[in-house]
Amino acid sequence: MSQGSNFVDYVKICCRSGKGGAGSAHLHRDILTSMGGPDGGDGGRGGHIILKGSTQIWTLLHLKYRKHIIAEDGLAGGSSHKFGKQGKDEILEVPLGTIAKDAETGEVLFEITKDGETQILTAAGRGGLGNAHFKNSVQQTPRFAQPGEPGQEVWNILELKVLADVGLVGFPNAGKSTLLSVVSAAKPEIADYPFTTIVPNLGIVSYRNNKSFVMADIPGIIEGASKGKGLGYRFLRHIERNSVLLFMVPADTNRSIKEEYQILKQELETYNPELMQKPHVLAITKSDMLDEELTAEMKLDLPNIPSIFISSVAEKNLLELKDMLWKAIEG
Repeated sequence: MSQGSNFVDYVKICCRSGKGGAGSAHLHRDILTSMGGPDGGDGGRGGHIILKGSTQIWTLLHLKYRKHIIAEDGLAGGSSHKFGKQGKDEILEVPLGTIAKDAETGEVLFEITKDGETQILTAAGRGGLGNAHFKNSVQQTPRFAQPGEPGQEVWNILELKVLADVGLVGFPNAGKSTLLSVVSAAKPEIADYPFTTIVPNLGIVSYRNNKSFVMADIPGIIEGASKGKGLGYRFLRHIERNSVLLFMVPADTNRSIKEEYQILKQELETYNPELMQKPHVLAITKSDMLDEELTAEMKLDLPNIPSIFISSVAEKNLLELKDMLWKAIEG
């Protein structure tokens, strides 16, 4: 997943579905029949606007500049019970984890979570019935038919929440991007200044026996992020779709490891208390600078969750970290 403007996780679009075609009010006439019965066909349904999940797409960038999505109208029915042509559906491919909302009410309509999954975002108008449907013993030659139903025009919000097995949580420069670059093929930007990661990055982590899991590097949180400080809560939504949260605290933190973990935990809890129900794992990064005595001393003051001292640069305890994460993922 690339950095900068190529990553778009929120779009607002106007969707106009197709209107249904009118039914036909035709009466059968030919060289042998001067007063035939009704034979008007039905109008065609208008085109739906449909969302379709795709594993080949990681962002909503392709919809950023398509503010108006318009589907085709259905055509009118014809004589001899001919049905009108159905309007072409407008199918929008979206990444997995895309949530569709009503822009006016904020109501969540549905979420796309599987490759190939389709959901109707804006339903089309139905085609009208032809006059052949209204023939009865009292009215044998109805000269009317139904008009087609109008389509809908609504504003919708598409919001992407990254789907990953493990989400990396930590303050800027905690070593999240470095870990992701070492354990996967992802190439996030790495530098010695805050907020080098400004969009989520995904990487596939290889594990034992040809297994793998997806890890997401979420842009760095700072104290007060849930209230809009730093990069704010914009990217915290992506953590909601991670199965396991890996908290990363550098060994050279100015606070105690437990204190820094509690601050990170509090920011997530303020944003969404349900995040506290997910499995938490703690990795103390940059531990290659610690000797055994200092490591043993720091272990005495760790929070009561699965914890491990690692070094991405020295590749220290990375396999053990994968074991710990896999156990948490499997539950």
